Amino acid sequence: MKEKKTTEERYVYAVGRRKTAIAQVRLYPSTETESVIVNDKKIREYFGTPALETIALSPLKLTGLETAFRMSVVVRGGGLHGQADAIKLGVARCLIKHDILLRAVLKSAGMLTRDARAVERKKPGLKKARRSPQWAKR
Repeated sequence: MKEKKTTEERYVYAVGRRKTAIAQVRLYPSTETESVIVNDKKIREYFGTPALETIALSPLKLTGLETAFRMSVVVRGGGLHGQADAIKLGVARCLIKHDILLRAVLKSAGMLTRDARAVERKKPGLKKARRSPQWAKR
């Protein structure tokens, strides 16, 4: 049986998106060791590779605040790579809400820009977005 926390904790909240992935990020100020929970699992267990973990936590590392926060993330949609990028954008937006002076550092590193690239839609009369049906002489 899970225990419910009765004390209300203050946190900073932001949303990050990439392709079809949407990440809801909460940063809790904490002096404890670094703990990141993604969809009720530890981040290493969720992503499985250190590379994706590094991508997701890169804003904290860039600003030197790796151990200043405890983080809780709910991420839906997309693949693991898109989800890691969505978390990265969400964390960067949280850090700005926490301290506006971090904006210049994060902006110069390109962490505040949403990558708008997504799958191009299929067009009527074509097989895919741009692929036309093969021409048959007869």
